[in-house]
Amino acid sequence: MAWDEWEQLKAQAAERHSTKMELNQLPADPGGSGGGDSPQGDLRVSQKDLAAVGDAAYQLHQDFTHYSTYARSASLTAAGGLKKQGFALGAALDHVAERWADQTRSLLDATAHISNHLDYTKGAHAGDEVYIADSISSISTLDDGFDHRSGHS
Repeated sequence: MAWDEWEQLKAQAAERHSTKMELNQLPADPGGSGGGDSPQGDLRVSQKDLAAVGDAAYQLHQDFTHYSTYARSASLTAAGGLKKQGFALGAALDHVAERWADQTRSLLDATAHISNHLDYTKGAHAGDEVYIADSISSISTLDDGFDHRSGHS
């Protein structure tokens, strides 16, 4: 492909597709985020959703631990064999296996962090639910007291 042909193809592609950014979103609610049938502004997640993400992170952690250990072991064995036979590739493969171990630790730490954080979030939100329920219960008790005193019972 000649340079001129490449430039022509780029120009045609630019004509077909604007370079502006497009966001997939609901139109802005002119009345704010509350009220109406619009769920906009409300973040909802169920404990089932959190549990599924936490379970997936845990399973990834378990599986990757198993398979990465096997891959590293096989690489180190191959590296040792190549070094014994005098191949420079053995030292390079040994270096790759060590870098693999570093990257594996990073991924395993991240998946453990996700799983642990979701467990913490689940407990924290459960505590928030109890606090909110107690607060609302207290308010209704106060309301009953005011209604009783004003004769609206």
